[in-house]
Amino acid sequence: MEYFQKHPNRNIPHPEIVDWATSELKKRTGEVFRDPDRQIRQLSQQGYLIKVSKGVYRYEPDAVNNRELEEFTASQKKMIFERDGYKCVICGRGEKEGFELHADHIKPRELGGKATIENGQTLCSQHNIMKKALKQTETGKKMFIRLYELAKNENEKELQKFFAEVLEVYEKNKINSHIVWKK
Repeated sequence: MEYFQKHPNRNIPHPEIVDWATSELKKRTGEVFRDPDRQIRQLSQQGYLIKVSKGVYRYEPDAVNNRELEEFTASQKKMIFERDGYKCVICGRGEKEGFELHADHIKPRELGGKATIENGQTLCSQHNIMKKALKQTETGKKMFIRLYELAKNENEKELQKFFAEVLEVYEKNKINSHIVWKK
């Protein structure tokens, strides 16, 4: 936080802060900073930093005090799990198959997502970790690319056509064009 506080209201790329934090910790304590990435991400998740884009964070002193990251209450989690049938909405696995379930924010908290039933979904721990703080459309596009490639490898022409049509909608609307798929 010290570096961000010295540089308020400026977009700071990941390598800049990691290099500074790593060298400062070594200089001050002689210790090696094992996981600066996790610490930066945690500051963002706790509402101290704003994630501007992948690997770029910003400290806005006025926003820190007004920004609340909402957690789901126990009753909200129960309602989300019940609505989704106690199964991951991506893979369909659940506790019966030995998978831990998470109540996930569809629009991530770090991007302003609220703790509402409508913004919640059930994910297994594996898919929740994979999703991280990606926008829901990014997660979806990556999933459709994987499904398209699987259909292509298994020579499933109908499914391949279906997934290609979905991915073309992403392209037509210029959604997540940074995620590229091969036709």
